[in-house]
Amino acid sequence: MLAIRLQRLGRKGYPVYRIAVQEAQRHPSSGRVVAYAGSYNPHTKEVTIQTEVMQKYLDNGAQPSPRVVKLLQGSDVVLPKWVKQPAEKKRSIKSPEKLRKNQPKDEGAEA
Repeated sequence: MLAIRLQRLGRKGYPVYRIAVQEAQRHPSSGRVVAYAGSYNPHTKEVTIQTEVMQKYLDNGAQPSPRVVKLLQGSDVVLPKWVKQPAEKKRSIKSPEKLRKNQPKDEGAEA
């Protein structure tokens, strides 16, 4: 089975990613890559995707990772129905009463 995932490149502290199609059982950095289908720069939010290559592998059953699904949703690639959509993260504050905006106003500090 093939997987479509991000492969990290770039120098230390400045990652840049390739969108790689490879066997699902292999490690992303050392596994044999079938094809490179694009790139992603998280600093500039620039995504380049070869839509024909990506569409070919998706139609043949390659499984995209959740992050790749998010990147593909912003491009012209049509995702098959079986692709799982990434879940929305709900951020909750552990103790909202400790936030400064929820504390009572201190009148002594104003004088």
